[in-house]
Amino acid sequence: MLVEPFLLSIPEADLVDLHERLARVRWPDRETVEGNQQGPQLTRLQELVARWREGYDWRPTEHLLNGLGQYRTTIDGLEIAFLHVRSPEPGAVPLLMTHGWPGSVLEFRHVIGPLTDPAAHGGDPADAFHLVLPTLPGFGFTQHPAGPGWNLARTAEAWIELMDRLGYPEYFAQGGDLGAGVTDEIAARNPSGLRGIHLNFAMFRPTPEEHAEATAAEKQMLADADYFWANLSGYAAEQSTRPQTIGYSLADSPTGLAAWIYSLIQDTAGTVPPLDEVLDNIMLYWLPNSGTSAARMYWEMVQAHWSSPAGIEHPITVPTGVAMAPREHVRKSERWVARRYTNLVHFAELPEGGHFTAWEQPHLLVDDLRTTFRGLR
Repeated sequence: MLVEPFLLSIPEADLVDLHERLARVRWPDRETVEGNQQGPQLTRLQELVARWREGYDWRPTEHLLNGLGQYRTTIDGLEIAFLHVRSPEPGAVPLLMTHGWPGSVLEFRHVIGPLTDPAAHGGDPADAFHLVLPTLPGFGFTQHPAGPGWNLARTAEAWIELMDRLGYPEYFAQGGDLGAGVTDEIAARNPSGLRGIHLNFAMFRPTPEEHAEATAAEKQMLADADYFWANLSGYAAEQSTRPQTIGYSLADSPTGLAAWIYSLIQDTAGTVPPLDEVLDNIMLYWLPNSGTSAARMYWEMVQAHWSSPAGIEHPITVPTGVAMAPREHVRKSERWVARRYTNLVHFAELPEGGHFTAWEQPHLLVDDLRTTFRGLR
């Protein structure tokens, strides 16, 4: 099947329309509490929109994406957009990396250079990777599914086909957030070419027995996760049950879309990335009008009764590395992980970072990937 390069060239009229919408925003009253307990503070969103309207320039990011190498191919009836960045090193090994929500392939912008060309970034050429960075179904410039069924499992099968279509008989896979779920699904299928996986998020839930037997550190992990699900997961409840309802706001209002995305970045990142990078990421939802279609992935997970295929009774046996950031709300302990990934070759508790490891702490993720996969090449 055809794999073809493509170049982004957003019509200037689309950017003018965005500017006009941002100029007409009607603001709500400010929050009635100090802090962000009710969501992003009015002053924060006003600062973001002011930058978006008056100083932000989309074109450099468009140039960046085009320069990295954008491709598309149709798999299972859906046109998949992906970045394919080949290393100059002859011994480079393919690495498939999958983003999550509300992220995009731009989460990986700071790891692409060190992973593909380590020598140019002070590293060992023997650690080089060819990178394949696909965009999830309904996200960004991947086609929006016209019917139900594009869940994490189906996405994993498409990614396996993608790697085969690119001529990679052996490869590694990595993911965080929804990307961790896709990577789990790939590992559960254990395709012949998969050498190992790396996760910076683990999507399984501890069992009642693990709750009862939790150490002091694990009890803190459980408490942090409970806080997240009780206080910070409203987006997931809405997208899991009524994505079309919030979707009208996400499609019509750039400020509404920005608030929806910025809220989770603010609540879960150890350090909020630079404002222009946040806007770059939001643009990959606004320009292709993918806020609604991306939200439906959560609905698809509920329809599929999805849970991580990594289980105590049916563990994943593919060689696995896991990195846990200290400001990740939903952390897992090494012993919990080892019960579900029985070929755990590396487990790290990172010194810094939150949910968006590749974006927040790219050097830590790069080092952890090299450590995990160095012995599996």
